[in-house]
Amino acid sequence: MGSEGTLAAVLRAELKLMPTVKRKSMVVLGYDDITEAADAVPTILEHSDPIVLEGVDSQLISFEASEHIGEKARELLPEGAGWLLVQFGGETAEEADERIDALLEALGRTEHDATVNFSDDPAREDQMWKAREAGLGATARPPGMPDTWPGWEDSAVPPERLGDYLRDLRTLFDEFDLGSPSMYGHFGQGCVHIRIPFDLVTADGISDFRGFLVRAAELVSSYGGSLSGEHGDGQARGELLETMFGPEIVHAFGEVKALFDPRNLMNPGKVVRPNRLDENLRLGADWDPTPHRTAFQYPDDDGSFTRATMRCVGIGNCRSQEGGVMCPSYMVTREEEHSTRGRARLLFEMLGPHEDSPVKDGWRSTEVRDALDLCLSCKGCKSDCPVNVDMATYKAEFLHHHYKGRIRPAAHYSMGWLPLLARIASWVPGLVNRALSAPGLSTIGKKAAGIAVERDAPAFADQTLLAWWSERTAGRPEPDPRAATTVVVWPDTFTNRFDPHIGRAAVALLESAGFDVVIPDAAVCCGLTWISTGQLSVAQKVFGNTLNVLRPWLEAGTPIIGLEPSCTAVFRADMPEMLPDDKLVERLAGQTRTLAEFLLEQAPDGWEPPQVRQRALVQTHCHQHAVMGFDADLELMRRAGIDAEVPDSGCCGLAGNFGFEQGHYDVSMACAERVLLPAVRESAPDTLIIADGFSCRTQIEQGDTQRKATHLAEVLAHGLDERELST
Repeated sequence: MGSEGTLAAVLRAELKLMPTVKRKSMVVLGYDDITEAADAVPTILEHSDPIVLEGVDSQLISFEASEHIGEKARELLPEGAGWLLVQFGGETAEEADERIDALLEALGRTEHDATVNFSDDPAREDQMWKAREAGLGATARPPGMPDTWPGWEDSAVPPERLGDYLRDLRTLFDEFDLGSPSMYGHFGQGCVHIRIPFDLVTADGISDFRGFLVRAAELVSSYGGSLSGEHGDGQARGELLETMFGPEIVHAFGEVKALFDPRNLMNPGKVVRPNRLDENLRLGADWDPTPHRTAFQYPDDDGSFTRATMRCVGIGNCRSQEGGVMCPSYMVTREEEHSTRGRARLLFEMLGPHEDSPVKDGWRSTEVRDALDLCLSCKGCKSDCPVNVDMATYKAEFLHHHYKGRIRPAAHYSMGWLPLLARIASWVPGLVNRALSAPGLSTIGKKAAGIAVERDAPAFADQTLLAWWSERTAGRPEPDPRAATTVVVWPDTFTNRFDPHIGRAAVALLESAGFDVVIPDAAVCCGLTWISTGQLSVAQKVFGNTLNVLRPWLEAGTPIIGLEPSCTAVFRADMPEMLPDDKLVERLAGQTRTLAEFLLEQAPDGWEPPQVRQRALVQTHCHQHAVMGFDADLELMRRAGIDAEVPDSGCCGLAGNFGFEQGHYDVSMACAERVLLPAVRESAPDTLIIADGFSCRTQIEQGDTQRKATHLAEVLAHGLDERELST
């Protein structure tokens, strides 16, 4: 029993470090039911000494399947409806393997049984563990089912009694009509994790919540167990301590508390004289949030922005200090306010109706605005958060409401309206480029536009992609939209006006594969810059124009290829989330492909990409990581003979408008300096630097690397006959 901060503050602690094992092996054992798996725990502990013994039930695996989590991990599970993941360690792989062999012999099984999956491959083991590690995220909000909540999430009993305890818990679930919650956890310690679909917004539901916890406390105590195996009791279970310890011991807790903290200053309401377990609930019977009319429709959250902000259950993966894409601003600030979790909590408080909410001014809140200011809108959380919080979308929604009817920051006009401004600049690109690079004049212009003075403005191309295409196709009939060989290349603003050579390379590559390319000749845009600056009403108008231009190809089912990952992600994710009922939007999302996806899926039989046969350092765009994935690009590079190294660099830090805005330069560069820029500087001179994202390429080139990054389309096109590039 811990004091949980009720007695003193720990200023210094001495830790005992334990040596880690050098090699590990794991076996997964399948059973007909999770209770039978729990029954086997005592036998396993009697005949072996595993370093880890975890249980996973079929309900959890079902939730993961419905949420598209851990597909590779599920494929590795042996037959069964309940599983034990048993890991052994040793000085050598052989020693660890021998311990598994001995266990299997004691259980009367072999590694060849259908209910056994043995592995001493670390990569394979990592995949298996993902089925267990995804537990909290997968059970927090199962699709098509009520939300689940903590309250009885980590009770524990002696391992030898775990199976019977789980059976009795199921009986209790039935008694309170709580369905069949998933039961998984640290079975070697007798600890079971459960999130239960309590009704916490009605008086009757809260009464049942209280009744269940009282009965569950009596049940676990009858097994000689604990209310909480690892999370602590706090307010959630403090009131139930007397059930477990009895009145005399709880009274003694109070006496000790009086000696250490006579004025009850340390964490009051916990352990000693605890608050009622149904007080101060996050929701409660009086919780009735006001519905808000939003620009995004949140189709996966019942159309509710409030429910979207409630996705976060506090897991804290966004507080990773290294590795992964989520959350770049936390990685460089180490502040909770600048984590996905911290922002989600503030947004919930902003929308919540509780009188004691710290956010009093709703959408106009400066506290929420400041917390969101350093969000790079990288979308890393959309894919990497276990419950798929999408802070980039939430930030756009907030900015849409926060600045409604108000003057916006200058960068929202200069960067948000970039597609229009770039269109104007392309009339006289040379003059604009000279002005943007002129000493003094450029500094004044940047300050007026809200742009960081440390940034160099990207140069406009002398000839846009559309101008080149118009000259190239003059007098030619346009390919039939319904022809199997017709494909549309999307002329995003960045490719069209800054890097048209990428578009030309893509055209050459596609034509070499036998496709007839079309590029829309109208002024079109995906709306990304208006989304990221929260100008969502404008974005919706841009969507309408784009859909009208693309209508003939959408209705014909013509594939549409995006070269800029962030624009492609708008078509695949943002636009459907804003206009979920629009059939043309649905078609656009379904027909849009990255260049690599399209070539792997649609290229004629026998087609092979040009052979490059070179090493490459590859930066994955955050939006591609989050929405489209990068597997197709890796496979296409493999077929082209590219030896690709993808560093675990996360977001490049520029992130569209973010790194250009005043006040963001230091954070932007700190993100890049974590992994990406050092990796580029350390790469060999003959190593290609591949980055499909305009932001990624710009950050690399402006990051004191003396290297130029290229798009995959360029790299592959260089392998074509020079005649194809010059036609």
